[in-house]
Amino acid sequence: MTKKILILPGDGIGPEVMGEVRRVLDWFQQKRGLKMDIAEDIVGGIAFDKNGTPLAAETLAKAQDADAVLLGAVGGPKWASVAYDKRPEAGLLALRKELGLFANLRPAIVFDALIDASTLKADVVRGLDIMILRELTGGVYFGEPRGIFDMPDGQRRGINTQVYTTSEIHRIARVAFELARQRRNKVCSCEKANVMESGLLWREEVTKLHAAEFKDVELTHMYADNCAMQLLRAPSQFDVILTDNLFGDVLSDEAAMLTGSLGMLPSASLGAPDAKGQRKAMYEPIHGSAPDIAGKGVANPLASILSAAMMFRYSFGWAAEADQLETAVKNVLNAGIRTADIAAKGQKTVGTVAMGDAVIEALNRLS
Repeated sequence: MTKKILILPGDGIGPEVMGEVRRVLDWFQQKRGLKMDIAEDIVGGIAFDKNGTPLAAETLAKAQDADAVLLGAVGGPKWASVAYDKRPEAGLLALRKELGLFANLRPAIVFDALIDASTLKADVVRGLDIMILRELTGGVYFGEPRGIFDMPDGQRRGINTQVYTTSEIHRIARVAFELARQRRNKVCSCEKANVMESGLLWREEVTKLHAAEFKDVELTHMYADNCAMQLLRAPSQFDVILTDNLFGDVLSDEAAMLTGSLGMLPSASLGAPDAKGQRKAMYEPIHGSAPDIAGKGVANPLASILSAAMMFRYSFGWAAEADQLETAVKNVLNAGIRTADIAAKGQKTVGTVAMGDAVIEALNRLS
């Protein structure tokens, strides 16, 4: 069956790195016979400049019709003074909301070839492979009431509401337990049950679901601040970390830096399965639009390429092809090929296209 993919390159370095992803997808179509119907559109700042909105209705319709969306990056200082609901990031949030993408998967993997790039000691991060599962459409980023309000005494008051329901907690926890069954069968659920009622509800409901459906999976609980400390002290203790929107935002970025470079890390955002078991999904690198290097041809495309591998695995069930692409990236790194963001001092570097060339060559050799 032909898979429908929508590519949204976005802003900054997005078009450059997504160009290399498109070359990889073309290779799999030509060499492995995978059938993909690939379309492109715009989102973010570039969409605001053209359409007056960061996400046009026509683009959203294409995303809803696609089997998966590949996103580059959005945002930049050019749009810093634009109204909040028109900023590039608003387009990204709208995509997540309208597609129902509640489960954000962020792997933190330390490649052996890049172990010295981590700020932690090699023996602490060697072999690190963590999956952080962040709830993406609830919590403090979406709770009501919210806003900035004038007070009678002349002060202003800012309000954001942390709120979760049983169903929201169960659906993200179910994804965590299912992921763990495919990995090392361990889930650590993180919240602040000691000071937040929403955190207490989270802990209680995760525990209930575990007892009812996932007793075979090891479940532990940890306060989010302790998890932040443990990620630096002994990160290898974790397999799947399950957490809410706010803490997931913080912990996933911390875990990312254990690996040495944001330019190496992909992510997936998944929706609920439909009647056929298919999920809406969007895949993107976790790095930003990096406007300071946009157009220079030096951006690292590997996080975007690895995002495509996640798409193969989680949306299309193409596990062998996902393995092949991930192995090709590892082989490129083992060969000492580096973009500037992952290069050691004095090490020769290549640009975006040359790194894409190296991945294609590695795929050819694996074939």
